[in-house]
Amino acid sequence: MTIERSRELSLRPLERTDLRFVHEVNNDAKIMRYWFEEPYETFSELTQLYDQHVHDLRERRFVAIDNKGATVGLVELIELDYIHRRGEFQIIIAPHAQGRGYASVATRLAIDYAFSVLNMRKIYLIVDTSNTAAIHVYEKCGFRHEAELIEEFFSNGRYHNALRMCLFQADFFASGERAD
Repeated sequence: MTIERSRELSLRPLERTDLRFVHEVNNDAKIMRYWFEEPYETFSELTQLYDQHVHDLRERRFVAIDNKGATVGLVELIELDYIHRRGEFQIIIAPHAQGRGYASVATRLAIDYAFSVLNMRKIYLIVDTSNTAAIHVYEKCGFRHEAELIEEFFSNGRYHNALRMCLFQADFFASGERAD
């Protein structure tokens, strides 16, 4: 079942059969340093996490599929808070698919889902200040800087600053950025 679709990409819920793809990107140190996590996870651990969280209503996990049917990314809406109507956005585009505009499309699809289906009021993200490519994508999609978090995470032998960026439902709808 496809949740959201554009000409270039579609999102569908993460399934158990997608875990090999997730395991591959989760074990890529270059990717995971931007997720502020250790890059080494066994497939067994990943399967256990999937089983524990598959029915958690505070999370929505999707895979991004290109128009040829290849899995190119992982998109997550986590920490969903239905009282305050906010949640956190995360995305990984696989190294083989980077540089093709998929991050922008997948971001818009996920944000449209968060605002149109889940009725979230605010979506936020945390990004390493050195990840200028990601910051550019987020700004292009309407996210704005909310705060700088000083020495927020430890990676590669040192502490890094991070930006917290946010996007509000009303601003997203007013911008005309909806994925059609």
